[in-house]
Amino acid sequence: MTSPITAFDLVAPDGVHITAYKALPAGAPRAIVQIAHGMAEHFIRYRRVVDALTAAGFAVYGQDHRGHGASAAAHGLGSFGPRGFAAVVDDMAALSRVAGTENPGAPLILLGHSMGSFASQLYLLDHHAALAGLILSGTAAMDAMRDALIASGRPQSPGAMNALFEPARTAFDWLSRDEAEVDLYIADPLCGFPLADASRVSVFESTAGARHDPRMADVHHDLPVLVISGQFDPVTGPDQAFARALIDSYAANGLGQIEHKVYAGGRHEMFNEIGRAAVVADLIAWLDGVVPSA
Repeated sequence: MTSPITAFDLVAPDGVHITAYKALPAGAPRAIVQIAHGMAEHFIRYRRVVDALTAAGFAVYGQDHRGHGASAAAHGLGSFGPRGFAAVVDDMAALSRVAGTENPGAPLILLGHSMGSFASQLYLLDHHAALAGLILSGTAAMDAMRDALIASGRPQSPGAMNALFEPARTAFDWLSRDEAEVDLYIADPLCGFPLADASRVSVFESTAGARHDPRMADVHHDLPVLVISGQFDPVTGPDQAFARALIDSYAANGLGQIEHKVYAGGRHEMFNEIGRAAVVADLIAWLDGVVPSA
């Protein structure tokens, strides 16, 4: 069943207008799932995930990040503006406050994919007390990824991610084995664009130290964390090295409820991959364990 998605205006702490979205279940929500989308895409691409979550009783909130989707008007497509990636994280926190006000008492679970997962790593440092759960999809320890890119001589760009799949049908084969999904991405004018140089640099610079930040010591140790990875996702690294570096750091900081699900044959966008129904079913099952259904 398709859930109505309502767009609304979110005024960020610095006054910038962000386009946000919400979709509500039929009854009172058992929890809120806030989605932070990835680089060079937008919230509406998560329609299937939204429908599954609302059908399971969750309220879903999300936004088009600065420089993305309907929020791009503020600074232009691909640009976060003068405050860089930090402003994206502030926008996410502002949306969390709105979601909490509209759904008082409902636990909050944050789901970040790719660039959204990097923003979620930063969100965790200052806003962990608000979270009942954290889901990171297509994620990595950014310092580990950066160092590997530097060592290999490859540029810090999405195009470099396709190297594993050459000769490739398209420049975005690294996203999914599902050719129809890749073609939809390519045909979407709000997908596949490059980030402005300053914005791209701000992602790496602001996130590279997140896993070693002293604030990690304050994150409550019983926070449930789910990490979702495709086996051949170049973002998560060879043999999941970049994802495991992040997981190991979280475990070293005392987080004791971390589950890492690696999907055989999968690439970067597991919610748009072959076998995605099983991925979504696993997501709902994990959420059931965090916020049991009444």
